[in-house]
Amino acid sequence: MISTPPFNIVLVEPEIPPNTGNIARLCAGTGTHLHLVGKLGFSLDDRYLKRAGLDYWPHVSLHRWDSLDQLQQAYPDGRWWYTTKTAKKSYTQADFTAKDFIVFGKETKGLPKELLKDNPEFCLRIPLSGEAVRSLNLSTSAGIVLYEALRQIGALDSE
Repeated sequence: MISTPPFNIVLVEPEIPPNTGNIARLCAGTGTHLHLVGKLGFSLDDRYLKRAGLDYWPHVSLHRWDSLDQLQQAYPDGRWWYTTKTAKKSYTQADFTAKDFIVFGKETKGLPKELLKDNPEFCLRIPLSGEAVRSLNLSTSAGIVLYEALRQIGALDSE
């Protein structure tokens, strides 16, 4: 059982309903808040989104925001980690603390380059071997980084 102050997963302009549905299920299972930012590439009523989230939607702490700036203004003391394949720092080198915001960009373009350029010390990547794969699936990436964050704060230690 995970019983810690929740982390926050932020999806900026997600495009693929099953990815968001899978991440919603991940958030329901870990007590993580899910923030959807900007223009979505689907409707929240989308059947594929609902199907991927199964019957876990009532357990998802879901928040909608017009922009990342609006979200950040609502949490001025929040700490923000930005995921990108171009980061120098691996997600395992981050020093996560409870309530951090872990931000993922849209599937086809990632996060805005200016945002990443302005925050290099908070940019994280998931290392891949070779060049056969450019990046991992969004929901897989969210699970990898979130579970590392949970591990770091001791939330996965069973009694």
